Amino acid sequence: MARVPSFAGVILAAGESSRMGTDKALLPWHGETFLAAAIDSLRMSTEFVIVVAGKNAKLLEPIVDAKAAFLVVNRAPELGQFSSLQVGLQEVLMRGRDAAIVTLVDRPPVRRDTVATIRTAFEDAIALRKWAVVPEFEGKHGHPIVVAREMMTAFLTAPPTSNAREVEHANESHITYVPVDDPVVVANIDTPDDYERITIKTT
Repeated sequence: MARVPSFAGVILAAGESSRMGTDKALLPWHGETFLAAAIDSLRMSTEFVIVVAGKNAKLLEPIVDAKAAFLVVNRAPELGQFSSLQVGLQEVLMRGRDAAIVTLVDRPPVRRDTVATIRTAFEDAIALRKWAVVPEFEGKHGHPIVVAREMMTAFLTAPPTSNAREVEHANESHITYVPVDDPVVVANIDTPDDYERITIKTT
């Protein structure tokens, strides 16, 4: 019988948002902020949500506290996003969970039903010895991703100079790709113009 996974949410929010000019976690989004809305989008499908911050920890702490999430700090955010992923996944394992739904704060939060869809797909996939589920929209892979303990181990044992894409490609036979009807899974917000375009599209 396949094990029933226990889920944590992980939001990577330690970037400096240099091209945006302001912290992306604080960008307004449907009456909240990117970070607050991201926590909300994961909450219904996880037992708790972990936010990985960097030098912006004090700035994000009030939002994290207000949403009853947990804040962990990447002490070396200059090493890049992969180092934040490793910090977040280590925290998931330390808290005794064996699956994580991981997303990035530098994009609009996906719909809650999208999170539920990929979680259900993951629960089906683990019976087939899959380690992860990745959503895709129009052939492009996106976030959030759902990872089992095996994929967490693969990420955590990779060199700090690696990136998530390299690790995923090395373990592609263990990944299930799930089409979703949610273009936000592949949205990237790097500049004010990107933010303005996505805001117009989703209002």
